Amino acid sequence: VGSFFTKFNSWKEYMHLAESNKDLLDENALLRHQLQELRSRDTLFEALNTDSLDNPSRYEFIVASVVNNSVHQKNNYITINKGSRDGIQKDMGVISSTGVVGTVLNVSPNFSTIKSLLHKTEKISVSIDSTSSAFGSLVWGDNTESRFAMVRDIPNHVKLYVGQPIYTSGFSSKFPKGIKVGYIVQTDIVSGGSFKDVRILLTTKFEKLTHVYIVKDKLAKEKVELETLSEQNDG
Repeated sequence: VGSFFTKFNSWKEYMHLAESNKDLLDENALLRHQLQELRSRDTLFEALNTDSLDNPSRYEFIVASVVNNSVHQKNNYITINKGSRDGIQKDMGVISSTGVVGTVLNVSPNFSTIKSLLHKTEKISVSIDSTSSAFGSLVWGDNTESRFAMVRDIPNHVKLYVGQPIYTSGFSSKFPKGIKVGYIVQTDIVSGGSFKDVRILLTTKFEKLTHVYIVKDKLAKEKVELETLSEQNDG
C-alpha cells in the first residue's frame, strides 16, 4: 500500500513543485536571517555551534516525503516514506516549512503514519506570540475546515488581537519552542469561567503538503523519565 501511494503521489508532488520550492526558499531566507542574528551575538553563536558532549544540539530534523494525506475526514492521517530504519519513533513531532503538522502514530521499517493536527484528539501546547507568558491548548476538534483551529483555555486577562501569531510553547518534547502555528482571526469567543478561546488560521497548508520534518528531541527520554518519576514519588 505504501509503494502504491508513493507512485500515486509523485504526480501531485510535481504539480505543487513551484509552490514547494517557494516555501523552501522562504524557509532558507528565514534561517539565514536567524543565523545572521546569532552571528551578531558571538557568545550565543559559539555556544549553539559547539559540537562537544557538554553542549550538544538538542534537536535533529529528519526530512520525509508525504505519500498519502487526508484533510476532509473527521480524523485525518498522513503517511510518509520514512520509518524505523530512518530513526522515526512513535510520538515524535512533525512539522513543515510553514508550521506544525502532527504526531507520529505508527511506524514500520520504511513508512510511518502521522496523526494530523486535523484530528479531534490531537492537542498541542502553544503560547500567545513569542514574548507572552500566556499559554493555551490548540485543538482542531470537530472542525470541518483544514485551515482553521481553536486555542482554548487562555486566561481572560490576556490581551488578544486579530493577526496575533501563535507559537509552540516548548513544554512538550514533541516540538521545539517558537514554531509558528497560526494567526488569530477571532477573539470574542468566551468559554466561561476565567478562560476564553480564540479561532486561528493555521499556517500549515495541509492539502498541499509534499514534504515534512520529523523532530527528534535527543533529551526527550530523559525528560519523560524524570517527569514520570516525579509523578510516582508524588503519588
